[in-house]
Amino acid sequence: MVAYYLHDLSPHLVRFTDSIAIHWYGLAYVLGFYLGYRVMYYLARQGLSVLKPDQVADFITSVALFGVVLGGRLGYMLLYDFDHFVSNPLVFFKINNGGMASHGGVAGVALVCLWYARKYHVSWTGIGDTLVCGAPLGLFLGRVANFINGELFGRVTTVPWAVKFPTELQHEDYLAQGGQFVPLPPELQHSPEIIEWFNQNAGGRQELEAILHPRHPSQIYEALGEGLFMFLALFFIRVRYRNLPEGMLTAIFFLAYAAVRFSLENVRQPDSGAEMTWGMTPGQFFTLFMVIAGLGFMAHALVRGRRKVGD
Repeated sequence: MVAYYLHDLSPHLVRFTDSIAIHWYGLAYVLGFYLGYRVMYYLARQGLSVLKPDQVADFITSVALFGVVLGGRLGYMLLYDFDHFVSNPLVFFKINNGGMASHGGVAGVALVCLWYARKYHVSWTGIGDTLVCGAPLGLFLGRVANFINGELFGRVTTVPWAVKFPTELQHEDYLAQGGQFVPLPPELQHSPEIIEWFNQNAGGRQELEAILHPRHPSQIYEALGEGLFMFLALFFIRVRYRNLPEGMLTAIFFLAYAAVRFSLENVRQPDSGAEMTWGMTPGQFFTLFMVIAGLGFMAHALVRGRRKVGD
């Protein structure tokens, strides 16, 4: 039998008290914004952006606060946790517990870019072409943080690199997939807490491993696909092909992200209570709108994006 890895990572980098800690999730966002800034600053210095180098810091701050954080959180609440949000709106502010939607973040960022472009009289699509070069690094770090948190795990599998996530015991579909009922306190949300509870109350780590399903570490797949691969591809295209019409790189980002996300949804466990739409998971269905957006940016680039970057 394969000895699968039992996920036991803590969501805290440093924990000072029960309520005060530095979370890997928060650190991933901060580092993602910083790396995005460095990429955009580099492109601006090379004349490969409609933004000037001294505009990048102000722009990335607006994108981080109002686009990624607010847009991503609101998108998750509206698309994946609407009933909970309506019954308890203050849950919106519990970002440290996870719950960000990449679709919402992308929509939020697009709106911030539109506002910034109008305010400072620069090309909206030109801003997008710069932003999408650094954005995948944030996606990469966010998915790594998802793995550390033991959330958004994959479907049951027997591949040798599968992982057993203790957090699946809190998933609504666990029992439906043949899982054994465990009277686990609902406040236990992370792997180390669940493992400790088993050590004290239910036969220890070995008993826990026996009732868990090996699953795809889909967070890592997404980190590599949506993050690292897309960053390398888009950055290479930006530097190598300088004569692309404005908006084309943004179109490539939307279409490539949609293709990667749609395919990887096949190995990702849908959220608790998620309903299929036309045979698609919610993640796949919402990705269709990104395809539409990508085709729209491509049409704009081909018809109106005559001005080349650096002109």
